[in-house]
Amino acid sequence: MAYRVYLVDDDRFLLGLYAVKFRAAGHEASVFGSGEELLTALRKGSPATPDAILLDLIMPGIGGFEVLETIRKERLAKGAKIIILSNQGQASDIEKAKQLSVDGYIIKASAIPSEVLAETLNTIEAGRAEKSGEPR
Repeated sequence: MAYRVYLVDDDRFLLGLYAVKFRAAGHEASVFGSGEELLTALRKGSPATPDAILLDLIMPGIGGFEVLETIRKERLAKGAKIIILSNQGQASDIEKAKQLSVDGYIIKASAIPSEVLAETLNTIEAGRAEKSGEPR
């Protein structure tokens, strides 16, 4: 099954790298260079909600945690799995992400693109299995 994934990072090289990986695997990947770009797109209410949003934490302007808080407060991207994809691996960052109900946390420096793809797909599919009552 093909999924729709939103990638949010200010590093254009990494955005391109991850987008190519997802597209080569048959998925739709939309890239956003800032938290502002993502929030604008989500507020416009595009025809289809993403299945997953991969969100960097450290970006100029609105950072990842602020984006995440806004998504939760405004109830944007309902049903989308939100996965932090960041080099911020401190326990305090991971704990804050958990408090904001993220569905996954990947440390960029520790994961190659194929691992990011696999982890994202596992997170989406686990969420779908929970919804349908299927065992994982």
